[in-house]
Amino acid sequence: MTPQPDEIQPAAVDMDESESEMGEMTGPARTCIVTRKVLDKSQMIRFVAGPSGDIVPDLKGDLPGRGFWVTADRKTLDEAVRKHVFTKVTKGKAKADAGLPDRVAALLERQVLDQLGLAKKSGHLVAGFDKVEIALRSGKVKLLLEASDGAAEGRGKLARLAGPGVEIWAPLPSEALAPALGRLHAVHVAVKPGGMADRLSVTLRRHAGFMPAVGSTGGTAVPGTL
Repeated sequence: MTPQPDEIQPAAVDMDESESEMGEMTGPARTCIVTRKVLDKSQMIRFVAGPSGDIVPDLKGDLPGRGFWVTADRKTLDEAVRKHVFTKVTKGKAKADAGLPDRVAALLERQVLDQLGLAKKSGHLVAGFDKVEIALRSGKVKLLLEASDGAAEGRGKLARLAGPGVEIWAPLPSEALAPALGRLHAVHVAVKPGGMADRLSVTLRRHAGFMPAVGSTGGTAVPGTL
């Protein structure tokens, strides 16, 4: 029987390093089971089949079992669910629930907030317009985060101070950012360079793929822009 154009053939899909018998990649790149594109793992999300036959998101990439990698955006994951791609690559042993994209979006939001909280506790983060401005002028900022509902004037002023190596994001409204930082109000946040900023950058990029794209007035910003 001739496969349909959208049918995924399990033998042609790269999983992860846990299955060397299939000849999978062992470096930082993986093949998306939906698009077949080879991408860095930081641009993808790993999934595993749970013991009850459900598909489980593995944001940290450390759950046991065969990994199935999907490009980190809602459109691609929606397609995976709609076309039963997970069922095909597991040979009928697992099925993705229709609510999987929403679940991943919620988990990514939680991960962003948790990582911000850790950055604050470790002293790698400053918040508030004045402190962020000082940090930007000193050149000690890797990530500039702005509340998506913050005033455009303040956000624009800080963005103009950001050097070419500073990523600018507007992932969430102030009411979501503030509790994670132990503040009543949070609009402007800066994260210093280092491993913590690098990990948060990956999470922010993945999170952006599950948020609606908007213009310069709010919502999720792409790096380097408002």
